[in-house]
Amino acid sequence: MADNEAVGLCPCTTPGTGRVLGIDLGTTSVKAALVAETEQGPVVTHSCSRETQAQVDSPAAGAQGMEQDVQIIIKALNECLEAFPQEHLQNVSRIGISGQMHGVVFWKTNQGCIWAENGTGHTFEPGEVSHLITWQDGRCSSSFLTSLPQPQSHLSLATGFGCATIYWYLKNSPAFLKPYDAAGTIQDYVVAMLCDLKRPLMSIQNAASWGYFNSRSRSWNTEILSESGFPIDLLPEVGDPGGIAGRMPRDWHGIPKGTAVGIALGDFQCSVYSCMTERTDAVLNISTSAQLTVPMPLRFQPPETPDSLSTVAYFPYFDGNYLAVAASLNGGNVLATFVNMLARWMAELGYDVLESNIYTQMIHAALAQNDTRLSICPTVFGERHMPEQLASVTSISASDLSLGHVTRALCHGLIQNLHSMLPFQCLKEAGVKRILGSGSALSRNEVLKQEVEKMFPFPVIYGKDVDAAVGAALVMLHRRNL
Repeated sequence: MADNEAVGLCPCTTPGTGRVLGIDLGTTSVKAALVAETEQGPVVTHSCSRETQAQVDSPAAGAQGMEQDVQIIIKALNECLEAFPQEHLQNVSRIGISGQMHGVVFWKTNQGCIWAENGTGHTFEPGEVSHLITWQDGRCSSSFLTSLPQPQSHLSLATGFGCATIYWYLKNSPAFLKPYDAAGTIQDYVVAMLCDLKRPLMSIQNAASWGYFNSRSRSWNTEILSESGFPIDLLPEVGDPGGIAGRMPRDWHGIPKGTAVGIALGDFQCSVYSCMTERTDAVLNISTSAQLTVPMPLRFQPPETPDSLSTVAYFPYFDGNYLAVAASLNGGNVLATFVNMLARWMAELGYDVLESNIYTQMIHAALAQNDTRLSICPTVFGERHMPEQLASVTSISASDLSLGHVTRALCHGLIQNLHSMLPFQCLKEAGVKRILGSGSALSRNEVLKQEVEKMFPFPVIYGKDVDAAVGAALVMLHRRNL
């Protein structure tokens, strides 16, 4: 996918053909895809991506905070849509939106955005909106989480979860919450703005990712939350993934007024939806973080209470089904941290080297190094089931310190970490016949691919890095009668 222009991927449809727009508001980029139904099936006609670089300082939480500027995210979204041909946007009939899960953004109802008219129609910019506190936020320490009420949910609470972050503000900076009367994930915010929703509407997928949500009863733990003083008025209403949140009361970038907008979805579920075609498929996604998943049997219900030490979580999918997920906090972000470290070392030595050049050279060096005795545990960002276990390097010898050795060991460690969470034997027992690989970090790293094939001896089929945006569009395309 190109970063600077919309890419036409299929000339086989005409401008008059109805299209579905899929959008993914990711951790590092915004992606959009136009999908058309053809006689051969759904086809991506155009796609676009913009890096956001939206990270900002977090004065309240310091170094542990991870926040993003919503203004920058929406600017990237607008740039993506401006890159699409107007005649195609004018034929969009539905919009599906996914985005990074767990995080939270706050806004003031009726003042969350400012609409303006330009040459191609209406666009909006954020108004009375907070920063996005992302899923990577680390302000909620283990001791803080332990002090909170026990959720009535099958998922353990973790730092970066929306409800945990709200509790943190409630206890450490209650004045911060006073200007706001609405909250949601970044994708919930965009849906609310497009549809002029008076109260946010959140899918079960995103609600489960916030904590304090019971997937069986499909409801928030309102009694537990109320007793501890939690501002339950901030909690969105919850609907089924694949349902319609509303219709746009005005055009948007030339997309017609009245276009249906789906309830916002989880980026992970949409990535899976875009590529999983058989129940014997496992999906491996490595982008900023990493996930390995398999579908659970039909009618599976998760346990009543969470197991905080379990390496596998059960994520709500579609139609009441669940995915078993090894959800690692360590993926492409670890590689990016390594590259940034090398760039800073080079700068301290008096050399200015582009990080993209460092990445290319380190992958090239690792491809020439098939194996290494060096061992790297890559959990720089901890794991939800072991938040205190950080990264380490062992078996260091003078002969294994080349760039190729270290890069090979780092890529091996990332895949080994996933394997420790959901081993090959478990996949085999679940009836897995092949692995579908997706995500930007995996698609452009041949060394990671080699390590996947060593660790998981199944046939592996690699996809594209537009999966979540395409998946969001496919959900709306397949469920147009709902």
